Amino acid sequence: MTTSVTPGTGPSENSMRRALKRARDGVALDVSEAAVLLQARGEALTDLAASAARVRDAGLEEAGRPGVITYSKSVFVPLTRLCRDKCHYCTFVTVPGKLKRAGHGMFMAPDEVLDIARKGARLGCKEALITLGDKPEDRWPEAREWLHAHGYDDTIAYVRAVSIRILEETGLLPHLNPGVLTWTDFQRLKPVAPSMGMMLETTATRLWSEPGGPHHGSPDKEPAVRLRVLEDAGRSSVPFTSGLLIGIGETYEERADSLFALRKVARAHHGIQELIIQNFRAKPDTAMRGMPDAELDELVATVAVARHIMGPSACLQAPPNLVDGEYARLIGAGIDDWGGVSPLTIDHVNPERPWPRIDQLAAQSAAVGFELRERLCVYPEFVRRGEPWLDPRLRPHVAALADPETGLARPDTLPKGLPWQEPEEAFIPSGRTDLHRTIDTEGRTTDRRDDFDEVYGDWDALREAAAPGMVPERIDTDVRQALRTAADDPTRLTDAEALALLHADGTALDALCQVADDVRKSAVGDDVTYIVTRNINFTNVCYTGCRFCAFAQRRTDADAYTLSLAQVADRAQQAWDVGAVEVCMQGGIHPDLPGTAYFDIARAVKERVPGMHVHAFSPMEVVNGATRTGMPIREWLAAAKEAGLDSVPGTAAEILDDEVRWVLTKGKLPTATWTEVIETAHELGIRSSSTMMYGHVDQPRHWLGHLRTLAGIQERTGGFTEFVTLPFIHTNAPVYLAGIARPGPTTRDNRAVTAMARLLLHPHIPNIQTSWVKLGTEGAAEMLRSGANDLGGTLMEETISRMAGSSYGSYKSVRDLVAVAEAAGRPARPRTTLYGEVPEERLRAAEASDGHLPELLPVLD
Repeated sequence: MTTSVTPGTGPSENSMRRALKRARDGVALDVSEAAVLLQARGEALTDLAASAARVRDAGLEEAGRPGVITYSKSVFVPLTRLCRDKCHYCTFVTVPGKLKRAGHGMFMAPDEVLDIARKGARLGCKEALITLGDKPEDRWPEAREWLHAHGYDDTIAYVRAVSIRILEETGLLPHLNPGVLTWTDFQRLKPVAPSMGMMLETTATRLWSEPGGPHHGSPDKEPAVRLRVLEDAGRSSVPFTSGLLIGIGETYEERADSLFALRKVARAHHGIQELIIQNFRAKPDTAMRGMPDAELDELVATVAVARHIMGPSACLQAPPNLVDGEYARLIGAGIDDWGGVSPLTIDHVNPERPWPRIDQLAAQSAAVGFELRERLCVYPEFVRRGEPWLDPRLRPHVAALADPETGLARPDTLPKGLPWQEPEEAFIPSGRTDLHRTIDTEGRTTDRRDDFDEVYGDWDALREAAAPGMVPERIDTDVRQALRTAADDPTRLTDAEALALLHADGTALDALCQVADDVRKSAVGDDVTYIVTRNINFTNVCYTGCRFCAFAQRRTDADAYTLSLAQVADRAQQAWDVGAVEVCMQGGIHPDLPGTAYFDIARAVKERVPGMHVHAFSPMEVVNGATRTGMPIREWLAAAKEAGLDSVPGTAAEILDDEVRWVLTKGKLPTATWTEVIETAHELGIRSSSTMMYGHVDQPRHWLGHLRTLAGIQERTGGFTEFVTLPFIHTNAPVYLAGIARPGPTTRDNRAVTAMARLLLHPHIPNIQTSWVKLGTEGAAEMLRSGANDLGGTLMEETISRMAGSSYGSYKSVRDLVAVAEAAGRPARPRTTLYGEVPEERLRAAEASDGHLPELLPVLD
């Protein structure tokens, strides 16, 4: 076992002196300098700690709480001690047999949890620290059996249910430590817990991968996996606690690397609410019982270096029960928090180390000039930030315990249970509902929101992340041979040939478009199809943080709006009256809309206009609805279908490559979840479109991967009705305004994407749609000559592209769409959503009303 001490004699005096000076002067450290400072001892450590303390003090002054050190008064709830991991230093985890012999269940029962929480509430505790092993049901049949017997699909479902009961019956705020979480898990748990956490521990992969390492045999301790969790927490706007476990065999360089990895995540998403620097303490009956404890100097040096790396605004914690009363040295090294301290429960992870009494902690802090103040499990900064960091369902619970001025806890307030529920009035009509007409002349007059520099994450970090994906590739494949393959049998195109064609230009591009047009003619004929439809964007209030989107607004923004159910139904009725066969309904992820709101929307349309096809709810909205209701995606989709949902738009796809997605979006669903939603919908008989938004921070290789992914889904499910090209509208897009994205695709890009979509999706997806909203009449006609066969819909009302900066209007009459087809030398034909024949009655209604858009304009009561 490698020790935590780097072999050799340590850093030279000169290197230590230089590093200390840089720290004193406030110069940014690099990994090698940090590794040197981690080895500071004696006078060097005193010097290092002093400069770190000054950094901390500046941050506290800026935060408005100078001389304050915080703690959280908590109860520790070990929900289950079963785990699928096998960490070699852990005594928290046990096995089913031992639990049975001790008379315990596989999980704590709800009544056991609530008994602890109620006792804690009477003592003034405000945090319920819920800790458990990672995914025990994956390893232990007994865990699966317990969950199923009690009606839970998995451990996360039980954590969610217990958290709601704690909120409702005791008023304590759950802080969740369930281990490794997926993006979807965060969506499920965010409405029930104001904060969550998971220690990074280390980025030293060898401690996980090599036999004998402390994390060997533990799938959830792979550093890359844990870093992904931290990223997903930030993307989901979850206040998150993380940190290091020092002295488990890492080198100083590895420890420094871990700190820089945490800084990178913190800067990218602004979601790390605190870092814990925890020192290893060997425990009997573990594989690492013979390892020496991390010495106090090691801990002090790591705290000081962490403070220098993370900066003045970071919150740093060191557990007080692991340092034998040496509190002054930790405060002197730059901590500003003692973590959770319980007057009731033991530290179940370190049961041999009792918590200090709170009055003792206060006295020790005061002895070095610091006032001990109580905080909540969610840090003051996030209490004051509010949305999107605090879910609306939790706001009353947090507000009942938080000082509105400081965001700290109200020390004399005892928690009381409050209802955890969806907002009573989900569809209150508000704001401007004429954006499709007036976005260019009224409302917000600047090109960006006033929180532009905060809400989307760190632009510098994004610029760095985007750079590799935007580097063009050298293409050596023979384009002429690729064209011959495409003309002969496009299904035989290799990735290299497809990539060459996606880069085609000049006469090669002309030839490619001709090949695609020939394939189009043989596959679907000459008819250009279109649909009489109406877009209904029922709200644009959204806090997801997509960096390409100018549609999303905060509820207080000048352009924010929400429609009532009656107004949604009125629009559907108006559309039906002028011949529509479909309404396409999508909206922002409004924090006040319950997960069942989507059912209400579909039902409202069907009750008013039974014959209308409801094409609604992107995969992001599906996940939002499922996680807010606590329903599995399959059950939620089945319920939506029963409520009236007929098909779903395959939007929210953007580029199905997470390298690109995490630059484009802050909190949107990852590729795997998008695919899961779409395939599940198809399995339930709910058809969908498919889309690709391109021309931003992507390259042709990403387009190729995206199209191959869609073709694979279609081969498995057959559920896609069409593929829709969505050129990026850059004008008002935040990622463009920040100087990261390109100004949309070129005409060459549009022709190549349309043509290659025809070829790469053949014969699986026969219909290729071009967007007149984004390309205009001439652009759409050009795409019809490049392999497309569909013009989409009349729309009648469109705000998403308009707010992004599109200048091509919100409505095309049937005559307009026919004219586009004629410009491409082709006949036009109306269709239904599923590309069927339009009933004669609908055709007559559309013909009689064509071009009469003014009668459709919304009028608020």
